[in-house]
Amino acid sequence: MALASMTGFARTDGTLPDGASFAWEVRSVNGRGLDIRLRLPGGLEGLETPLKEAAQARLGRGNVSATLTVKREDRVVRLSPDPEALERALQLALEVAARIPGAPPPRAEAVLSLPGVLRAEASEPDESADAARRQAVTAGFGAALDGLVAARRAEGGKLHGILSVLLDEIAALRDAAATEAARQPEAQRARLSAVLTELLEGERRVPEERLAAEVAILASRSDVREELDRLGAHVEAARALLREGVPVGRRLEFLTQEFGREANTLGAKSASLALTRLSLDLKAAIERLREQAANVE
Repeated sequence: MALASMTGFARTDGTLPDGASFAWEVRSVNGRGLDIRLRLPGGLEGLETPLKEAAQARLGRGNVSATLTVKREDRVVRLSPDPEALERALQLALEVAARIPGAPPPRAEAVLSLPGVLRAEASEPDESADAARRQAVTAGFGAALDGLVAARRAEGGKLHGILSVLLDEIAALRDAAATEAARQPEAQRARLSAVLTELLEGERRVPEERLAAEVAILASRSDVREELDRLGAHVEAARALLREGVPVGRRLEFLTQEFGREANTLGAKSASLALTRLSLDLKAAIERLREQAANVE
């Protein structure tokens, strides 16, 4: 399975059985786990649970938001009179007209315009139409999920290339650090000998055996072979995760923490300016690796 990012966007459009158009917009960003939030128009709230379950089956991590918008065409509203309200309004209009000398009888349109006389006809519930509407919306959401998964995988392909380059950079810096670390014992011996000669004003009174022992102590304190070995092992482990391709984001993020620990210890044990600079370069490359790994599903 290819590497996937947690970042992506997809949109799908469709038409409901009653002629209304709808659109799904689904987007996802980085997240520690999987958080799915749906925004549904009135009347379709019952789809929230099955739609979330569908998303959970396709996605491993990320903050996912999905919005459904429905646009209905303007339709003529059918009105019908309320018999009781019409009777009361007509009776009242006749009574008022009778009390006014010479007043004409009430006009029909005036009576019908009174509040409550006319009401919109309620459509009869149609279970088959509702089922078809839910089916169309669900199918549209599935298509949007397909688009989101494809977008995340496309972004994951780019991430794979970036992460591979960063791992190559870290491996090269690790090898350079190993070469520099191998020179440290001799450099420490030379520095110690020079310091002693200066302190003793050019007279060499320290036995060679004692000098060798002191150098051995310094070399032991600055031995970074274990850190370098672990860095090399971490690089290979990270490459193996990239080849694995299944959702490996959590493991990759944890591994970058281990990278950082080894680079910190390497810098703390450094006995040369060159090795210190290499440890700083390693930290910078590892930080870039960590930032990119945070995008992996």
